[in-house]
Parts: sequence; structure tokens; C-alpha cells
Amino acid sequence: MLLDMELKGNILVVRPEGELDLTAAETFRKKVDEAMAASGALHLLIALEKVEFIDSSGLGAILGRYKQVTDRKGRVALAGASPAVRRVLELAGLPRIMKLYREEKEALREMAAEAS
Repeated sequence: MLLDMELKGNILVVRPEGELDLTAAETFRKKVDEAMAASGALHLLIALEKVEFIDSSGLGAILGRYKQVTDRKGRVALAGASPAVRRVLELAGLPRIMKLYREEKEALREMAAEAS
């Protein structure tokens, strides 16, 4: 799994690519945790445009980051999920605890506006 990250103000944007599954979840966890600590970002946006598949391990990795970020009074959002990935997220109940946006630009605009 490839993982692109970019800091936009106090929002860390994470763009995983490929499958977010058992094989990739630990790498995702470690790299996002390291980037959050190094950047000092308060909020996390996970842009899922290039994620082809997600399983329970991937969901667990996202939920773990959610717990860490919200414990620090930050916010986590998801953006750009394909219909198949979106269905898994919805079945797991993630949209009840974190906002799911259609695209990354929309999420960044709203998150930045709420942060100011």
C-alpha cells in the first residue's frame, strides 16, 4: 500500500492507495501516528479516492486513529470513498462518528472553516 501525506494548516491529509487490509493496516497505523506526532496536526482527513478495498483490519486502523485524535480534541473525517468502500464504512457505522465527504476539497474547506 502506498501512503501519501500532506499537512494543510492543522489538518494532516492522508491518502492511502490500494488495499487497506490486514497486510497494510499496521503500516498505515505506524505511519499516520508518526506523521501526526511529527507534524503537530490536530485534525486528520483520510482521503480514500485510491482505496480499492477495505476490511475489518483497515476499519480498525481508522478507528484507532479516530480515538487518538478525538482524545486530543481533534476531528477525523473521511473523503472520496468509492461506492464499494463507502458501503463497508456505512455497514461498520463510521459515518455515525466521523463525517464522510464526497471529495477531499470539500472536506478540507469545511474542516478548515470549523477550525477557525
